[in-house]
Amino acid sequence: MNSWLYSFQDSNSPIYDMMIFFHDFIFMIMILIISIIFYMIIFIILNKFVNHFLLHNHSIEMIWTITPMFILIFIAIPSIKILYLMDEINSTNLTIKSI
Repeated sequence: MNSWLYSFQDSNSPIYDMMIFFHDFIFMIMILIISIIFYMIIFIILNKFVNHFLLHNHSIEMIWTITPMFILIFIAIPSIKILYLMDEINSTNLTIKSI
């Protein structure tokens, strides 16, 4: 019997719930990006027509430069939010220190 999982364990805290949601969110973005790249590679391989204006077009270069920036910002905002929530110190009733 296998004891490994495809995702994280069941959560025990709200922050861990947010981390699981963030993991799923990043995973869906990765699947979207990989699917688009796979489609473009197949399209380029099967297409015999080469558009010379596409190779030297400034608007296309701006799009594929700005799009990853927006994707990274879209990923960074929830990541930083979770990071700061994890850094908060809560007063606890019991503290265990082990050496």
